[in-house]
Amino acid sequence: MLLLSNIRDWLKTFDTAENYYIGRMDAKKEKSIGVYQLPPRPPTVSIGQKSSYEVKRISLLIHWNKNANDTEKAAYELYGKLSAVSSFDIEDTHIYFILLSHAEPVSISTDESGVYEYVIEFEIYYERKD
Repeated sequence: MLLLSNIRDWLKTFDTAENYYIGRMDAKKEKSIGVYQLPPRPPTVSIGQKSSYEVKRISLLIHWNKNANDTEKAAYELYGKLSAVSSFDIEDTHIYFILLSHAEPVSISTDESGVYEYVIEFEIYYERKD
């Protein structure tokens, strides 16, 4: 099973942000990345046998600072790191690949405090554990 906490801890290895969250950002500290699960897609059904992989859909919220340029640069830096990864492991789960949902990070403007935010969405294809 691949948990949001596994993904959060893996993202920390990129050394991009100062704070990482799953579920929600309680304190909304600047230079933070939030990890959220997107609604799952329909189950993969193979004829004759079970599929050998699962898919986890993820949304990252890059909640940076009150400078639009700094925030955009941070979002593109993380996007570049995600697009460069290939097959790897998170704990005992083998990741085949990551499929980014958009051609670039998506700006969602600012929060109520004027902090700029971007979103990066992707799917993680990983080995099924039965």
